[in-house]
Amino acid sequence: MKRSAVNQAYRDALACFGRHRWALPPRPRWDITDFGLGDFARHGLTLVNLASEPEYCEKLMFARRGQATPCHTHARKKEDIICRAGELTLRLWPAKPAPGAPLPSSFLARIDGEPVEIRTGEAFVLAAGSRITLLPGVWHSFWPATDECVIGEVSTANDDVGDNFFLDPGVGRFPGLEEDEPPAVRLVSD
Repeated sequence: MKRSAVNQAYRDALACFGRHRWALPPRPRWDITDFGLGDFARHGLTLVNLASEPEYCEKLMFARRGQATPCHTHARKKEDIICRAGELTLRLWPAKPAPGAPLPSSFLARIDGEPVEIRTGEAFVLAAGSRITLLPGVWHSFWPATDECVIGEVSTANDDVGDNFFLDPGVGRFPGLEEDEPPAVRLVSD
């Protein structure tokens, strides 16, 4: 990923957060990734680590229409994904989706604190203000259903290096960077 693309993603996210009146902490930790796939417009996500404590983590994320976060799971992390602005499409699986793997047609997940039957692997949309609780082992992918989306995450302790398991083995958590201009912001992966 070119540093110029990282810098533009940073500026776009700042502008979006400003339009929606999201004030960032004095020293936010930025994480802008194409998941090592080389196509930020299709597989990109801009994250801001607002709090990273031993017991919990909070993130604010920004994505544009067409940017999908690849299917992944966490072995230890329990997280609430919250649609803060726009609409967010998700697909969930109760176990690893694999050809021929016997998975139930549906399972229960909590949306806004209430149990809801989720159809395995079928897309559904969260409106602004709604949240879904994802337990460890639930596979998930998400992307904006609107032109842009602000996404929140509140979770147990975060370990981006050791607790992200992607369905596609070619996916990586952090991008490779090509330094074509000076950085506008320092990334957690720098």
